[in-house]
Amino acid sequence: MTADLHAPVRFPRPLRSGDLVAVVAPSSGVGPAMHERLDGALATLRRQGFAVREGRTLRRQVQGASGTAIERAEELMAALLDPTVAAVIPPWGGELAIELLPHLDFERLRDAPPKWFSGFSDLSTLQVPLLLRAGWASLHGPNLMQLGDPALDPVSRRIFDVWTATAQEPLEQLSAPGTVARRLDGATEPIEVEGCLVGGCLDSVARLAGTPWADVGAWRGSLGEGERPLWFFEVAELPPFELARTLHGLRLAGWFDGAAGVVFGRSAVPAPIASGGEFTQDHALQRALGDLSCPVLLDLDIGHVAPQWSLVQGALARLSWSVGRSVLSQILA
Repeated sequence: MTADLHAPVRFPRPLRSGDLVAVVAPSSGVGPAMHERLDGALATLRRQGFAVREGRTLRRQVQGASGTAIERAEELMAALLDPTVAAVIPPWGGELAIELLPHLDFERLRDAPPKWFSGFSDLSTLQVPLLLRAGWASLHGPNLMQLGDPALDPVSRRIFDVWTATAQEPLEQLSAPGTVARRLDGATEPIEVEGCLVGGCLDSVARLAGTPWADVGAWRGSLGEGERPLWFFEVAELPPFELARTLHGLRLAGWFDGAAGVVFGRSAVPAPIASGGEFTQDHALQRALGDLSCPVLLDLDIGHVAPQWSLVQGALARLSWSVGRSVLSQILA
């Protein structure tokens, strides 16, 4: 992997001490019971040297969201386009980010300088269109509300390195001690996968298939010579049969055509649901993806079950896997 290979994407500049971070809530806000935890997370940003500006809907939560779809979309657009803001960080995901998509102006964003938009879970619903429609790299990694935890693990804490990384050298992240990633085909031979990162929380991003906000075929055609999508997913709540239907649907929509690989984080679905009964989560993955021509890896440091890598949507990446060890290297250029 060399720095002269690049995906058709624009990367934000590295964050510097004193930069302004806007904390807005495009999906769920933070109700009063969680304000103390929010204050701790904001204090962590300030200790990292950043100035912080709270969005007006941040400390609200009504019917599963911080405000109406239009309120949330207007606030997010204003933060993304504000030249004084260097990064936009929601507190966490939620359920209703999809409501914003008709109200976001991706054409304006395509012409605007990119800035870090960071988080995971329901925020994937916004990150994938930001990449495919506006060419913005964004960061799938720990949410703001995790950052105030004094016990935040070293792997998840690498998010601060990604925010401040330059394009000169690949950014390398190792799997956490105790991570037992595996190949879907059960083989133990080491493999290496290289491609352009795209994906997120499967529960939410799968809802974009067939919509104008996820024209995967057009985006795949815009990649450079020899570049292919490297899909990453994590599962928050999908039980096995729904997981199988979701992946079959994405496959029928052409998402995995020409893929370099598909990688999954550890599932957050409770073990009795994921592994109980005659149809398990592994059965679902085998039925939907077992005959793909590209590698499929499972149980990596991605998503709702920490530790958590920070993956940059649109970055050219190399994932090296062997039994007991996984290494992800990304180029932010």
